[in-house]
Amino acid sequence: MKIILISGLSGSGKTIALNLLEDNGFFCIDNLPLELLPELIALHSHQRPANDQIAISIDIRSNLNTHTAHETLIALRRAGHQVSLLFLEANEAVLLRRFSETRRSHPLARNHITLPESLHREREWLAPLREHAYCIDTSSLTAQQLRHLVAQWIGIDHNRLLVSIISFGFKHSAPPHADFVFDVRSLPNPYYDPALRPYNGKEQPIRDYLATQPLVNEMIGDIFHFLHRWLPRIRQENRSYVTIAIGCTGGQHRSVYIAEQLGRQLADEYQTLVFHRQLS
Repeated sequence: MKIILISGLSGSGKTIALNLLEDNGFFCIDNLPLELLPELIALHSHQRPANDQIAISIDIRSNLNTHTAHETLIALRRAGHQVSLLFLEANEAVLLRRFSETRRSHPLARNHITLPESLHREREWLAPLREHAYCIDTSSLTAQQLRHLVAQWIGIDHNRLLVSIISFGFKHSAPPHADFVFDVRSLPNPYYDPALRPYNGKEQPIRDYLATQPLVNEMIGDIFHFLHRWLPRIRQENRSYVTIAIGCTGGQHRSVYIAEQLGRQLADEYQTLVFHRQLS
């Protein structure tokens, strides 16, 4: 059975992700105590026709024991189930704004503590679970971008190392969850050519321009050889996910092009997911 668990911070987009999975044929439950998951699996296994895709949202509302959650995941995998864990998060300023806009209360508000303190306690509580999950920072994502990322992620073979490559603009801050960050701002910038400025790094005029720049090709080669050397070592440590961030100034041209090139080069050996944070 294919089981996807969605966890993360309140206000980070778990409902959007769960709805996307439901639209893709998953039987979905929000806020199920993890202890009841084996019973749910047994129930669906005996149904005819059996539903072999389940998605569960688990978070602080159910008083989740994060220290035993990983043991539960291991037991389910040993039983032959394909279990994947998705963790959504966002920075505090964004979460504060979202709660203000929706006027919803935080699950810990009943403890008579402030919203910032509630967010801090929740982040600490869920930290052990985050260590074993594929993480998406939704701070700079629209709902449509988040749905696109989750849709890509559910199509990945989670038995192989997933290499997630994100292009971004440094003026919008670097992704906080990246394992490796490469700065390509020293490369020739198409932005300064008025004829190229309207295009992005996925479009042919930018691709043609950057493909003829020796420094760009050298940078791509250096990054690829670094990853080619060290990703096998990461895989040996039983890691499931690696996030690589490629940053230029605005996140429109150079970083997008290089992320696309690296994604193609690594796709022969790894599951790859390429996302451009600054492209709508």
